[in-house]
Amino acid sequence: MDGGCLYDGPMTSRSRAEPSAPEALIQQVRKHYLGSRDFNGLYLSNGALEEVVSAAESLLLDGKIQVVSDADYLNIHIRPWKSRRTIDDQLADLRELRHRSYGVCLYPTAEGMKGVRLPKKYESRPFEKDMAKGRGTLELAYFDLSVLEQYRNDPRYSFHFYDFGAHMGIGDDAYLDESEPEHDKVSLSHIGFAYDLRQFDRGDPESPIVRRVAASYGDLAELSPEHQQRWKTYQVSEKGLSRHPLWWASQMGHWPDGMGPIERMFVELDALNVLTTRAFGEAMFTTAKRPADFGWILRPSQREWDEFIVQMDKMLSENLRSAFFDKTGVPKVDKSGQPIGTLGRLERYLVHHGIAARTAALVLQPLRDVRKARQGPAHKLRQNVNDRTFVHRQLSLLWDVDRSLIDLRDWLSTHPANADWEHPQADMKDYLM
Repeated sequence: MDGGCLYDGPMTSRSRAEPSAPEALIQQVRKHYLGSRDFNGLYLSNGALEEVVSAAESLLLDGKIQVVSDADYLNIHIRPWKSRRTIDDQLADLRELRHRSYGVCLYPTAEGMKGVRLPKKYESRPFEKDMAKGRGTLELAYFDLSVLEQYRNDPRYSFHFYDFGAHMGIGDDAYLDESEPEHDKVSLSHIGFAYDLRQFDRGDPESPIVRRVAASYGDLAELSPEHQQRWKTYQVSEKGLSRHPLWWASQMGHWPDGMGPIERMFVELDALNVLTTRAFGEAMFTTAKRPADFGWILRPSQREWDEFIVQMDKMLSENLRSAFFDKTGVPKVDKSGQPIGTLGRLERYLVHHGIAARTAALVLQPLRDVRKARQGPAHKLRQNVNDRTFVHRQLSLLWDVDRSLIDLRDWLSTHPANADWEHPQADMKDYLM
């Protein structure tokens, strides 16, 4: 990262035309901050002159600079956020500077940037402009979820959904294609989700779930001017929002301790495949791999809901393997010679192996609900209406399906061939969303 030196020589007595020591220092801090590649801080080594340290103390007390040390963040050459430490803590950093093995960095605050005329290039770069005014690299901006639609739907981009965030980036072919606009060759790797759940009630489908996109100013500032301006139009207030704890922990370098309901579904599909292969030599499902774009609905619309249901059903009833049922002796047709659907064969499989018919029907009901919901988009012309309950309905359906898959997994784990099997994610927590 960029470092910076304060002065070539000591401060000496000055003429009236020369700025005071604090004024000279804030000018140096601003110059280095705006001139560096990543809005880096001005480095102050443990050998800094007393006059320089004194000037820094004065600016700190005036609220014009922030002192960043390793108590703030491992890499002091970027400012992660507005200081979470007191002025006294920052003063202590300066007063104990010569006893530190490494120095500190000085950054201008919003107050310290007042009256500074910024370069014209920032007019088309709103998030860079915010950083130039004093925003921290890891401070978060929040957006309506539909900001992601363009990247999910545009085949030029590689888009991946996670339960707690997403990743988007221009694909290799489009990146190398000289006919594609350069301003569209962008990526954003650390997209997260944030929630306002102040009115959320798990049992009330009318209660609102407010899900937002979160991204750091440092990442947003790397986008092209055109995409920065686009994201700016989707920006929303941070009032009432809490970033997802698992996503934020991952940004701070911590390993995840849990999973969301979508990831849980695929973990259980994989577990069922392992258990059935051990017991019968055939996997129950064709795949347990999550499609890259399978995730939360980006807006509460009928079209988004229908597309989610279609994908969900493909992962469940359409994903069941005939070879598995053939191996376990489940018939393909009923007594009247009519074909039996995959969910019907799964129910017969359960009953044949000792599960009460009523219990088998209850366990599989969520999977049948998905199948039934798919009949709407498959056979009807539907108006694309907005309905905020779709957000809640998606969660409820995922919770119910996960419970069904877990029940199936628990039962299959009792098969003698699986006596020594242990769930590889047994210690992982389940996050509701």
